[in-house]
Amino acid sequence: MADINAVAQQFVTYYYQTFDANRAGLGPLYRPNSMLSFEGAQTQGADAVVEKLASLPLDGLRHNVSTMDAQPADGGVLVLVTGQLLASGESNPQFFTQNFLLKPDGGSYYIQNDIFRLVYGL
Repeated sequence: MADINAVAQQFVTYYYQTFDANRAGLGPLYRPNSMLSFEGAQTQGADAVVEKLASLPLDGLRHNVSTMDAQPADGGVLVLVTGQLLASGESNPQFFTQNFLLKPDGGSYYIQNDIFRLVYGL
């Protein structure tokens, strides 16, 4: 079995660099059975997920990952990320959490499940 922490770290680095530079480039990470829950709105299928991500009004966004945890999960890897989002021209970051279930696909992994939530202060 692959080192899940190494898999998770490589995935997280690639995912957020790609998201910040070109969200449409995330398409190869999703499959027809992939599901995204973005702030409670569910989208299924690679094309629909990429369309949803590309439509978000988040130009010039930067992710700053604070923590990343990984666990083995039914042959895949469960990844939990916390961090901050900083939009272009903004000085106050917004906190977020994102959960991924990565499943093996050949010699790589794809995103089966992706759940994203902003974390609002109380």
